[in-house]
Amino acid sequence: MTKVIYGKKVEMGEVYLGETRRGATKIALYPMTVTQLKNTEKDGYNAIQVGFGAPKKHTQRKVNKNREMGFEEGLEVGSVINPKDVVSIGSICDIQGTSKGKGFAGVVKRWNFAGGPRTHGQSDRLRAPGSIGQGTTPGRVHKGKKMPGRMGSDTVTMKKSMVVAFDESSNIVWVTGPVPGSRHSLVRLEVVDQKDAGVISYLSGGLPKIVEKVVEAASDSAQTSPELVEGSKE
Repeated sequence: MTKVIYGKKVEMGEVYLGETRRGATKIALYPMTVTQLKNTEKDGYNAIQVGFGAPKKHTQRKVNKNREMGFEEGLEVGSVINPKDVVSIGSICDIQGTSKGKGFAGVVKRWNFAGGPRTHGQSDRLRAPGSIGQGTTPGRVHKGKKMPGRMGSDTVTMKKSMVVAFDESSNIVWVTGPVPGSRHSLVRLEVVDQKDAGVISYLSGGLPKIVEKVVEAASDSAQTSPELVEGSKE
């Protein structure tokens, strides 16, 4: 069975593995349907194409996302790959996504440059890059020089994140560490190793304790019972 599954980043939270608190990311995995089998005779390479997600409103296609992965024996067009067939508690995954786009950024934000001194008249060049090249020799700026430019929107892979919780009924998983991208962005999980689930249970004293963020409205938190209000007046 394939070791690749796609999902949607939901949010970040934290988990407790024993007495250790770890940052974690909640991901909703997609069941995938094989939509096409590619071969060397027709396409020049072997691969399978999978589709997943809800249909778009302006199209009649059954899926709105198609991705390719390595060829796997035993799969046919129409075969369904469920998340539970790919990942489980203890799976070590490489998670790939597209990082948040930050637009055009200067060298201080993009490359962590220190900027110029804030004395001796440099009131207008505090975040400037400074000199970028030599003079007569070589008389040009070297390729790869760190300069201002577009930041973010890059393909980023987080290595060796571990699945610490998996709800098969909703296809929700919690993985350790951050995951690139904004909320509801597409991520790709590739299982590279598998740890014994018993080890995870031993570290956590059972199932990992998941702490999800709960945001209460200010109006709700400010509500007080009439009895307390009357008592405060006394």
